[in-house]
Amino acid sequence: MLDSKLDTLLTVHELASFTRAAERLSLTQPAVSHQISQLEDELGIQIFHRRKGELKLTPEGEIAIKYARRIKALYQRMQQKIIDEKERLMKLTVGITHTAESNLIAETLAKYCNQNTGVSITIVTESINILYDMLVNFELDLAIVEGRVNDPSVNSLLLDTDYLVCVVAPEHPLAKKSMVTINDIKREKLILRLPTSGTRNLLLAHLESINLSIRDFDVILEVDNIATIKDLIRRDFGISILARSTCYDELRKGKLVALPIENLSMIRETNLLYHRDFNHPEVLEEFTKIYRETVQAYQ
Repeated sequence: MLDSKLDTLLTVHELASFTRAAERLSLTQPAVSHQISQLEDELGIQIFHRRKGELKLTPEGEIAIKYARRIKALYQRMQQKIIDEKERLMKLTVGITHTAESNLIAETLAKYCNQNTGVSITIVTESINILYDMLVNFELDLAIVEGRVNDPSVNSLLLDTDYLVCVVAPEHPLAKKSMVTINDIKREKLILRLPTSGTRNLLLAHLESINLSIRDFDVILEVDNIATIKDLIRRDFGISILARSTCYDELRKGKLVALPIENLSMIRETNLLYHRDFNHPEVLEEFTKIYRETVQAYQ
């Protein structure tokens, strides 16, 4: 059985309050404080700084939270795997980025479930950094992200090679061109991903390589949801720089136009990440096969 003190610790950290943690856990506030004190005594550390009603983790507390998360996730994973084995089922938790959510990844996951009886998948959509953190803490079985991860505890399988393009409405004057220049883009209103996105960071890195900054452009909106960005482009409120894979369906149906950008070769990998102890190579092989077949159908 999982030590209840670890669950209490994680709840206090999440809510940043002993009182709110007590309410969620149906305990008294003194009981919560006692459990945290017991854990501090066992570990020989102070977990929280308590200042002016605020809780802040100590450096040792940061380590305690990291491993408490991992222990809880492993325990829950053990419980789920035992249930799956008894019922001859397979339940996977797969993390994808917002970019992957808007391309063919979700469709591939759905196809995989439809083609394999007894398989169900929970999709978690987060930023690359959060997904990586969840993966190493065993809160995910698989993660599909843009770019590479240098971690010997995580295996990586190349799923696709993607690149960024200028995306415009079919009626936009730029749609008649075979490519666009930086100066073309400077004259347009830009709708971009948030600064925390991998797409935005890749764009910034390439602009810096040619001595440009995002401040040289007319950015009118920053939006996290790619579907919203594509809808705004279709309605001709502006143009954007997006991964081509996020627009496969719209490009095929003629709802959007994707153009290469002169002097900007913004190529990136899409990788499937998994733990070394992930013992279902058939899942990786079949998922990769379905994904590539899906991509070919859109091209």
